[in-house]
Amino acid sequence: MIVTTTPLIEGQPVQKYFGVVTGEVIVGANIFRDLFASITDIVGGRSGKYEQVLQRARKEALAEMEAEAARLGGNAVIGVDIDYETMGKTGSMLMVSCSGTAVRI
Repeated sequence: MIVTTTPLIEGQPVQKYFGVVTGEVIVGANIFRDLFASITDIVGGRSGKYEQVLQRARKEALAEMEAEAARLGGNAVIGVDIDYETMGKTGSMLMVSCSGTAVRI
């Protein structure tokens, strides 16, 4: 399945539009990951553990969106947007959501 942020796929005219499809994943922060991330914040550098969680959540949200598009009969999703939000009273939850338009090319 082709997934793109662009509104069309060059050389591939849209044959049919199926509508908006979405994928959402909410992940919780782990106390040990938080501890190591805070140490990274103090000494500088990137937080590899958080990056891994973000990457996994993004892939799962995109896969959920693709599955919805396939159920509708689509073979591509165009105009994809990916958003990240923190949730919960202390911001301990992260939501990754994506949306796009399912189409058949």
